[in-house]
Amino acid sequence: MGMNMQQLMKQAQNMQREMQKAQEELASAQVEGISGGGMVKVTATGAQEIVSISIDPEIVDPEDVEMLEDLVLAAVKEALANAQALASEKMGRATGGMNLPGMGMF
Repeated sequence: MGMNMQQLMKQAQNMQREMQKAQEELASAQVEGISGGGMVKVTATGAQEIVSISIDPEIVDPEDVEMLEDLVLAAVKEALANAQALASEKMGRATGGMNLPGMGMF
């Protein structure tokens, strides 16, 4: 048999520490989503929390609010997709690429 129980427990503790470290890094990491040629920018953390939205005043048209809404939505979706990709990368490294169902993020 490969590993004894003590080795397995040590490996699990190491993985838990790595996952905690990755989650802390994700909370402070920032990604962006951009739409409208850079006129709308959304910043999110790697933990998928939106932290800011920037809208260039030139794009604000009271006659076409729907376009602005679409641009904000597109930027938010891109920011969250980028945050999810970053989370997958960092958590994958922390778990050694193991797929761990029920571990929170995935």
